[in-house]
Amino acid sequence: MNYLIGDLQGCCDAFERLLSKIDFSPSRDRLYLLGDLVNRGPTSLATLRRLMALEGSATCLLGNHDLHLLAVAHGAKKAHRNDTLSDILDASDRSALLHWLRQQRMACYEQGWLMVHAGVLPQWTRAKTLELAAEVESLLRGPDLGDFLQQMYGNEPALWLDELRGLPRLRCIVNALTRLRFVDASGQMDLKTKDSADGAPPGHMPWFEVAGRQSADTPIAFGHWSTLGLVQRPDLLALDTGCVWGGRLSAARVENGRALELISVKCEQAQKPG
Repeated sequence: MNYLIGDLQGCCDAFERLLSKIDFSPSRDRLYLLGDLVNRGPTSLATLRRLMALEGSATCLLGNHDLHLLAVAHGAKKAHRNDTLSDILDASDRSALLHWLRQQRMACYEQGWLMVHAGVLPQWTRAKTLELAAEVESLLRGPDLGDFLQQMYGNEPALWLDELRGLPRLRCIVNALTRLRFVDASGQMDLKTKDSADGAPPGHMPWFEVAGRQSADTPIAFGHWSTLGLVQRPDLLALDTGCVWGGRLSAARVENGRALELISVKCEQAQKPG
């Protein structure tokens, strides 16, 4: 069976309870983790080690918190006061953990679902999304990662153009795949607002509500947006149900572009968002 799982954010105990609830078998089942594997939860190190041990039975996407870990590890960003990454950074197997993280995906299309951490810009088709994600994946695995991480942060360019090149192109891709919530009708991103869908800035809407979105023919699953909560539509699955904020960790059993069942467990960890 195939399961899509929302943001873990270092909540390994909840992850283990979820695996138990679905009676997970690595020889039979396949997991797809939708990013933000670590940070803010109490057991980021245990979470990474558990995911590494799953080897071929799990596909992991990278979210903004996972890229933040790489940035801190490379000295490109200072740790936030609410980070829970020190156990990874101080671990004896730190190098192996970070190397593994760099091999993970920015997007994938399997089981009839396009999977990303945050969102897909309205100008992007499924094929374009995977093509652009592969550009970032190649960078993550290559020798120039440190240089990119030094310049990764920033909200510009906010509008995707096919002619973008170099750092602006890569930053725009990363922002869309790992930070996106709201866009205007032209697809220009607002990366500051973190409210629920009802809190859209004037002239903006959730990225998946844009008329004429080029990926509308493909079911899409994503995490990232805990204030949005669970969304379960035939064409859309939002699975960040706020585990690290004292909510639930959710999984959807999927097959051939359909969501067949939703499973969740309570998460005892309660962080203050920020």
